[in-house]
Amino acid sequence: MNIVWEQNSNNPQNSNNLDAVAQWWSKLAEQEITWQQRLIPEHEDITAIDWKTENNFDEKLVLSQPQLRGITVYWSKNQQQQQRNITARKLELDTEHQKLYIYPQSQPQVIIRVGLAEIVYHTIDMDNPLIVAGTVGKNYLLLLQDKQQKLEVKVSLSAENLLKLLDSLKQK
Repeated sequence: MNIVWEQNSNNPQNSNNLDAVAQWWSKLAEQEITWQQRLIPEHEDITAIDWKTENNFDEKLVLSQPQLRGITVYWSKNQQQQQRNITARKLELDTEHQKLYIYPQSQPQVIIRVGLAEIVYHTIDMDNPLIVAGTVGKNYLLLLQDKQQKLEVKVSLSAENLLKLLDSLKQK
């Protein structure tokens, strides 16, 4: 669900939506967030924006003193005293993905996306690696080696996790 506040909107829920965004924003205090800034495409379809590829305007920071006063978004970053702000023409809160989209008044061609920092997993593909298994103390050791890529992955599993792995392999 998206909660949208827009300047000069006739929506009777507009002020309630602004309050909901303000509450969400204030709850980000002292949390690590991602701050991403992109240009809005000419056709204004923001679903076409690539948020996954990092650019120079992306950063992770700890948000301090997040407040919404009027239609201006305030914050400090990483415990710094200097307060920053953006006056918005539109705010859109994606409650499902916990992302706030800020459309600045001063830069109508720009959109900013703010959300809780996410864990990014990197995938390594190995085709038929050499497998070595053994025990180290109470844990089981699984070693995967790919000589072509000169890559080695060492996995230490508790007895419980080894059973989970074996069960999941049996089910497939």
